[in-house]
Amino acid sequence: MLQRTLCLIKPDAVSRKLSGAILDLIQKNGLSVVGMKMLRLSRAGAEGFYAVHRERPFFDSLTASMSSGPIVAAVLEGEDAIARYRKLMGATNPANAEEGSIRKLYALDVEANSVHGSDAPETAAVEIAYFFSSLELVNSGQ
Repeated sequence: MLQRTLCLIKPDAVSRKLSGAILDLIQKNGLSVVGMKMLRLSRAGAEGFYAVHRERPFFDSLTASMSSGPIVAAVLEGEDAIARYRKLMGATNPANAEEGSIRKLYALDVEANSVHGSDAPETAAVEIAYFFSSLELVNSGQ
């Protein structure tokens, strides 16, 4: 099934100039970029995006990290894009991530783990709409 998912390249990866390498790996794994922009989330913007985690102990450090510098937001499209991108990202903890995954290659630790991806179709729809209007997305239809 053709799906779309949100990809965020986090400030830790952007500051280390890894955006191109990460996007290259994504595209080499068969996913298409149908929308992309660079922006800097305010603390309030990061808190809004991660509101589902508000009660979690890592919420403050997560939102501080995500608002610490520029991010690259992209919408990826492909067959089973959500599951494929999550596999390509690797485990949240890079020590547990599969060889060749983005987090195994580039993450610094559990928090500075370089990328974010949607975990379900419903989440993807909400997350994509948080960053993109429909006018900003290419209708590729692969």
